Amino acid sequence: MTSVMVLHCPWRIYLSADTSLLNTPLNGLHLELGARMVPFAGYSMPVQYPMGLMAEHHHTRSEAGLFDVSHMGQLRLVGPGAAAAFESLMPVDVIDLPVGKQRYGLLLTDEGTIIDDLMFVNRGTDIFVIVNGACKVNDIAHIQARIGSQCQVIPMPERSLLALQGPKAVDALSRMVPDVEKGVFMTGASFAWQGADLFITRSGYTGEDGFEISVHNDHADHFARALLSQSEIKPIGLGARNSLRLEAGLCLYGNDIDTSTTPIEASLNWAIQKVRRTGGARAGGFPGADIVLGQIDGTRALTRKRVGLIAQERVPVREHVELQNIQGAKIGEVSSGLLGPTANVPVAMGYVDVASAGLGTVVNAMVRGKAVPMTVSAMPFVPNRYYRG
Repeated sequence: MTSVMVLHCPWRIYLSADTSLLNTPLNGLHLELGARMVPFAGYSMPVQYPMGLMAEHHHTRSEAGLFDVSHMGQLRLVGPGAAAAFESLMPVDVIDLPVGKQRYGLLLTDEGTIIDDLMFVNRGTDIFVIVNGACKVNDIAHIQARIGSQCQVIPMPERSLLALQGPKAVDALSRMVPDVEKGVFMTGASFAWQGADLFITRSGYTGEDGFEISVHNDHADHFARALLSQSEIKPIGLGARNSLRLEAGLCLYGNDIDTSTTPIEASLNWAIQKVRRTGGARAGGFPGADIVLGQIDGTRALTRKRVGLIAQERVPVREHVELQNIQGAKIGEVSSGLLGPTANVPVAMGYVDVASAGLGTVVNAMVRGKAVPMTVSAMPFVPNRYYRG
């Protein structure tokens, strides 16, 4: 089968005033709304709006928040061999994923470490994939190089991506897009709105019920304005997106996972289905399988694990803060941390040695030379409210 060369499929570029950055099709709207813009993943992106980070966070938890995530990469894998080919890159079950279902996936290096985490949907005619914005160029090149001879790898730079999150997201979106409320968590389907074709999944990055909406760039601004005209919806920036995902216990690529971490170190065992594990019908066959499966089976040493942490004092603990055991020996480092607006306590994620990873273990975060006691805790820090039907 003829493959589509990524390098020959140019990205549609929106130039900002700073020509070193790209704009999404919604940047004009962000500026109208008074957003504070910052560089992120090579784009000019809204970090917060005049309402402020805390108010944006709480609004998403109680009503509905609209996020511009158009910097993320969208692509299609097409052809009869696409599922098997994609499965060869990841320790997850792609072949058996039913049509209309979505799954979390992990691209791995040959050493079993994480190139990127992603979401994919079996749409019947293709596999629709969403990858992280900062990684998308390398991700697509990696996918093309590894499986481009087995299926078509088609980037979708003509599409924007919006995330609508919060308990009232379904009420607002269903007024515009009838029947969208019939979907459940981790499913996706095609819809139409005023001549625009939409692909909508019921998923997101906040721990709340919500949707991610792929829409053509030409319709993105009009669609976003229509969403914002709904009384429940306010625009939300990257700052609140980060605090929401941390309270939900979700990894941020580049902070909590990267090419130095394996899925098992990152406590992402749940993302590896039985069929790909030792003894499964399609065990192994992915990059770094010996290492990853060995860490699951105990035949390879696991020296550290990602854990949740809650501070016993009201002192925010940020990324890169050293973690020590109560004897004062270094045991790890915080990968993400802040004062959880909903949890109302300082929460963090970090890597500690296996001996310190048990729930209830007390460790010390060294904040400006002061030991802040933290307890290893279960995640999420705020209960998830996904709609499962």
